[in-house]
Amino acid sequence: MCIGFPGKIISIDDNNYAVIDISGTRREVCLDIIDEDPAVGDYVITHAGYAIHKIDPETAREKLQFLK
Repeated sequence: MCIGFPGKIISIDDNNYAVIDISGTRREVCLDIIDEDPAVGDYVITHAGYAIHKIDPETAREKLQFLK
């Protein structure tokens, strides 16, 4: 089983990569396979270096709280 982590997009560069924040840890993820166009401030589920799905902020907070 794999776990996808929710993160908030902090920045997006011209090469379709984003910096996301997951509970204070920042990671770079690729946006090539995400299901919707992302924007700074959106929350995304990430797995293996890729953003794969946008989620609403409340759901993201619930998931992060559960993972703690």
